[in-house]
Amino acid sequence: MTEYQLPSAQSRMWSRPVGWFLDHVLYRTVVVGKSNVPAAGPVIFAANHISFLDGPVMFGASPRPMHILVKKEMFKGLLGAVLRGSGQIPVDRAGDRTALHIGKKLLDAGRCVGILPEGTRGRGSAENISNGVAWLALNSGATVIPVAILGTRQGDEHRDHIPKPRRKLHVSFGEPITVKRRRGEPGRVSMDRAAAEIRDALAEHVQDAIRATGQGLPLEPAPGVTTSQHRHSAVAGTPADHH
Repeated sequence: MTEYQLPSAQSRMWSRPVGWFLDHVLYRTVVVGKSNVPAAGPVIFAANHISFLDGPVMFGASPRPMHILVKKEMFKGLLGAVLRGSGQIPVDRAGDRTALHIGKKLLDAGRCVGILPEGTRGRGSAENISNGVAWLALNSGATVIPVAILGTRQGDEHRDHIPKPRRKLHVSFGEPITVKRRRGEPGRVSMDRAAAEIRDALAEHVQDAIRATGQGLPLEPAPGVTTSQHRHSAVAGTPADHH
């Protein structure tokens, strides 16, 4: 594993205001549940994933600074410099576990790590998540906070769509959960059980946030459905996102 330099205090000083500006000046972000976030100690923020903006919006809304796992393809040019400078963690989605070990190192130091365990942008219902978040939680003992992000993509907007300024966004931090290994339980069983517990908590929290805000999840076209067909179905009231 390559050595990872934690961001300096100076980088955190500039990145936190940038996140606040994104949430509260560029967009109108309603944030609830901050009191659910422990004031100290390691925390894993596990959020649903619908848009390119989810990570930055969660970063700006959080009451504590965090290091978010971001696909390594984003670490290029100016954006890459910004991501590294603000302490984000590149993830190789081909299966390299370096990012998870870096995340554990940060959690062991009492810091916060953000992860979008669905892996790719989708409908954001958290019906399926990777086991990476469970591995981090089990091996660090960190508190897990489910995070519901709504409004960063709506209706039949494309997965690469970036919303216009001043759109109302919603970030809801849910009640903390902890997952632990059970005595005599095989490692794989522990991992699968922990992942299921986190998945269920996140999926339920997303639905709670939808009911509380009235903001729904985006639609997802079924395989083989064109964008125009999807838009027509959405307008006609016939969902085209059945899988």
